[in-house]
This record gives sequence, structure tokens and C-alpha cells, in this order.
Amino acid sequence: MHKLPQQKLDVKLIALDLDDTLLNAQAQIDDKTVRVLQRAAALGIYIVLCSGRAEDAILPFVRRLDVAGIEAGRFVIAVNGASVFDMHQRLRIHECMVSPEVLQKADRIAEEAGFKTEVYDATTIYMSEMNEWTELDVKLCHLKGQVVENYHSFLSKGFQKMLVPGEPEKLQVLQKTLKEKLGSKANIFISKPYFLEILPADCGKGEAVRWLADYLSVPVEKTMGFGDSMNDESMIRQCGYGVAMQNALDAIKDCADFVTQYTNNESGVAQFVEQYVL
Repeated sequence: MHKLPQQKLDVKLIALDLDDTLLNAQAQIDDKTVRVLQRAAALGIYIVLCSGRAEDAILPFVRRLDVAGIEAGRFVIAVNGASVFDMHQRLRIHECMVSPEVLQKADRIAEEAGFKTEVYDATTIYMSEMNEWTELDVKLCHLKGQVVENYHSFLSKGFQKMLVPGEPEKLQVLQKTLKEKLGSKANIFISKPYFLEILPADCGKGEAVRWLADYLSVPVEKTMGFGDSMNDESMIRQCGYGVAMQNALDAIKDCADFVTQYTNNESGVAQFVEQYVL
């Protein structure tokens, strides 16, 4: 049983996963959550959206919070920690890349298992062909989808992440194979049941939050991360306060310091921040 905080927490940076954490079932940020996070930002607490999505796919939620114009709202963490973006400079200030060799090997392994892979930049998802699964990702991310000729050669540029969409049961088998064959050369995990992600080794949301905290001279013990799924695990573990949503996976609740009393559909983030930070 997770305890709730017994006193107000001293927090200078709040990192927020989007899907099933900050966003409700309609993929929206509710009015109460906007008000609470604007109050926090006005007090100088950094509000950092921290998503598996690319930068352009995060921007609609940045606009909804309407804090990007002030210092406390200027940063986002994209691509599950592979990119830290400064919206005032319109610049990636930190990035990690998966090597071309790892991308090409992962693509071959996935292809042999009957999957098509995708890679990303800030605005576009690239793939060798469009199918029902790649189409689903394009729709969810609201990015352009582009079919690339000689896709395998195209991977030699190196990218921040590769995604393999597909049937959940088959992806679990592929995950095991990729981990066996790539070892410590990549960070491999399932973010949604139908999305398997391949990121640079030693790269995750937690590492990105720690990098940004150091960049801003914010003590790590004064950082707080909210999440619900396995791509949030490093953030939950590495932030000063790791907070799992009431609707989070049990594995995330188990490694969190605290669990919200309310789900993402009940303003869980706002309720927690209002009560224990503000």
C-alpha cells in the first residue's frame, strides 16, 4: 500500500507523461488541470511535458497549457527522453541517437518476424510501407507519414528512435528476440501494448529529466515525475518524487514513491499537485 505524502513537498520541476497520465480518455487536458499547472508555473515550478511523441506532436498540448511563454514552461522532453527541446530558442539542447548499425539490425530482425519498422524526426514518421499499424501511429501522433524507397539504406542516417507497431502478443516475442540479439546496445521496451520502441542505450525519460535538472541547476531531489506505463519507469525511479497514476500498471505503482488517489480521467495529476505541491 503506497503512502500519500504527509506534508507539502518541495518541488521545482514537474515532468508529465501525456497519454493516460496528463491526458484523459479523450486525449485532452481538462480545465482543472490547466488551472493547477498554470498556478505552479506562475510560482516558478518548471512544467515539462515528457512524451514518447516527437516535438511537433507535443505542441498542441503545450498550447493548451499556455505556459510556454514563461521561463517555467519553455522546455519539453520528446521521443521518450531522446530529445530535450527549448521552445524559446526553438532548438534541441540535448539529444541521443540510435546508431545506424543497431537500426538496420533491428529492422532486419523485425522484417524476418513479419513486422514493419518506423523512424522519426520532429515532424515526420518514415516507413518502408504504410499498413494498418503504421497508419494507427500516424493518426495517434498527428505527424506526417512518409513512405521511403530504400528504407533500409535510409536508416544509415541514424535516428532518435525506432518503433515497431503490431499485434501485442507477437510484439512480446519480438521484444525478447531483440533484447537477446541487441543486448546493451539499445533500450527496448513496449510503451503501449501495440508499440515496441527501440531507443539509444542509457536513454529514457528519467535520464532526460536528470539532464534538464542539471542544466537548470535544479536539485534532482526537487524533481517530480508522473507516469503510468513502462516507458515512464526510468522517470518514476530517477525523479526525486516518482508518482504513479491510480490507473498505472502495477509494475509502475510498485516502483513509485506515491500513487495518485484519482485516475487520468479524474484530474489525478491536478488533484495531487494542488494538494501536495501547491
